[in-house]
Amino acid sequence: MADVYGDALEKSKRFLSEFSVPGPRKGTKLHKYGTQLVALAHREQVSLRLSMDDIAEFDEDLSREIMGNTVRYQKLLSEAVSDILPDYQQHEVQNKDSLDVYIQHRLLLEARNRGSDEIRDPKNQYPPELLRRFELNFTPPSAQKPLSIRQITADRIGTLVTIRGTVTRATEVKPAMTVATYTCDQCGSETYQPITGIQFTPIDMCPSKDCQTNKSNGRLYLQTRGSKFVKFQDVKIQEDSDQVPVGDTPRSMTLLCSGENTRLCQPGDHINVTGVFLPVQRSGLKAMMGGLMSDTFLQVHKIERVKKGFEESTLECLAEEECRTLAQEPLFYDKLAASLAPEIYGHDDVKKALLLLLVGGVDRNTQGMKIRGSLNICLMGDPGVAKSQLLSYIDRIAPRCQYTTGRGSTGVGLTAAVMKDPITGEMILEGGALVLADKGICCIDEFDKMNESDRTAIHEVMEQQTISIAKAGILTTLNARVSILAAANPAYGRYNVKKSVEQNIQLPAALLSRFDLLWLIRDKPDANADLRLAQHITYVHQHNTHPPREVEPLDPDLMKRYIATCKLKDPIIPESLTEYIVYTYVELRKEAREDPRNATFTSARNLLAVLRLSTALARLRFADVVEREDIDEANRLMEMSKFSLVDDETTARRTRPVDLIYSIIRDLQKGGTVVKYDDARQRCIAKGFNQEQYDECIDEYERLNIWHLNAARTRITFIQ
Repeated sequence: MADVYGDALEKSKRFLSEFSVPGPRKGTKLHKYGTQLVALAHREQVSLRLSMDDIAEFDEDLSREIMGNTVRYQKLLSEAVSDILPDYQQHEVQNKDSLDVYIQHRLLLEARNRGSDEIRDPKNQYPPELLRRFELNFTPPSAQKPLSIRQITADRIGTLVTIRGTVTRATEVKPAMTVATYTCDQCGSETYQPITGIQFTPIDMCPSKDCQTNKSNGRLYLQTRGSKFVKFQDVKIQEDSDQVPVGDTPRSMTLLCSGENTRLCQPGDHINVTGVFLPVQRSGLKAMMGGLMSDTFLQVHKIERVKKGFEESTLECLAEEECRTLAQEPLFYDKLAASLAPEIYGHDDVKKALLLLLVGGVDRNTQGMKIRGSLNICLMGDPGVAKSQLLSYIDRIAPRCQYTTGRGSTGVGLTAAVMKDPITGEMILEGGALVLADKGICCIDEFDKMNESDRTAIHEVMEQQTISIAKAGILTTLNARVSILAAANPAYGRYNVKKSVEQNIQLPAALLSRFDLLWLIRDKPDANADLRLAQHITYVHQHNTHPPREVEPLDPDLMKRYIATCKLKDPIIPESLTEYIVYTYVELRKEAREDPRNATFTSARNLLAVLRLSTALARLRFADVVEREDIDEANRLMEMSKFSLVDDETTARRTRPVDLIYSIIRDLQKGGTVVKYDDARQRCIAKGFNQEQYDECIDEYERLNIWHLNAARTRITFIQ
């Protein structure tokens, strides 16, 4: 066995010193690990990562042995690095830490007490873990696919594995002792104890020859300054939802991160983690009480985030020229919206709103006050109008998203819970769904089924984007920069036309005003619409895809990349549009005050919603400046969402769009006789009407001699 490990040690030294890759110039070679060893020798680098692909290319047998017995070969390769590291040191190390000074001081004392001829080799006196100033980790083979937690069984103990999962808890980074140094109170000698597990039993009696010869039974005292500490973090991951079999609960696993592998992930991150699967070593009473069962953990070698927020996305962003080419396509905004859940029929304006939710607006931080840029949308409607399907699609396409239901969620589950740390015993905070979805989207289905006390927990999140905690002596504020997408049924399960809108919705005004858009989707019987819907559903059921369309939807991956690129833009609103925005808001308030059928409360939050929607639209166009068309589209979406709340079937039968447009133009008259054609058109488009309806109104009322349009089509003159 010694010969086997001896040969492996020699192979390891040759690999570290001889392995090379093609250099930047033709015919040159670059020693990949030689340059890293020089940096390690001069304390310019801490972590040395060895690629299993490189080791397999150098010696396939050595690679296979490392994969099967990782802990032993990690020590072996660390020993090889320690042996050859002095050859790569080109000058004296300048930055020395306290441990260097401590060891140097001990060597001087030993030389003074024993004489220069009796100095022992420091490597024999000090454990190698104390002298090393580097970490050695392995990166997995590129062909190795990540496994689920339930696939990691007992036959993988001690091997190098890669697991995929979601981070649910990450503790604070604290120092962990790796080498304990003791001093004897009788003989003064020092004793060193390497620590490999989470727990250890301190040494009580001095094992030195002086104490054993004199039988003085010297007591050992821990010397903190002479001990070695490394950064340590405990992370808990859970299986992804697509890895859990039907009827099972997701399994979890503990990750122990040390050194440079700490602070690489946060709760809510989707990660691929590579490490060694090991049992927990217990000592003392716990070892006797533990029995035959043993807990397991993963000693981390590499953490890779695979699903992050848009601004840190691993998706390749499109080039600016490619984005501008896509944005300049005709009807690209409608094409993007139609690409969202193409299997779901209709809901065009709702899909446009969800598209803007994915893109988001621009955050503003002015003198300590923060104005959120994330959008909040509530979809309320009858059963069977595909609300939950829309939420599920957003959950799949958004890079960072949490999906939950109202009845299955509590206020603590949404915000944060106070838990006891299993290692330190301290009270810690474990983030809920809103904290895990930071810089992402939180989809809440069955929003109306949530208890009122739990629903109030998200009020602060929807506006201030933070969660204030005062529990178990923990006073803190957590970030929850999240967009809320909620789906709810009316109070009576189905919209009751005999009740008012307030009685059907039954949500507090303080909550409704925090939603930028509130859509009421009603299932109204209509022969033509029902026929098209039935044909659409049967086609999807037969062919597992959406029916052919005039405009083919975009590929989901392309749409993700385009949205990720749009998120990099921070468009501004020019001063030239300020007066127009103020005017539209004042008119909105005036209509809300005069219209008795208005079902929502209009406040300054509606103005902020228009600004958020307009900046999101500018991002979609890949533009740096918001234009008037963006403001008009934002106002149109606001009007359409409010129009969906108006239960006015009899008036809708009696009132045509042409008559409504006439009322808008007549309101613009304001006692005069002339109205500008463009101003009236912009106002009507902002109200949700299109150009064809506007032209039809102009022509029809001109034939009735109500007004006259000049030849240049710039002025509408009312006939007295």
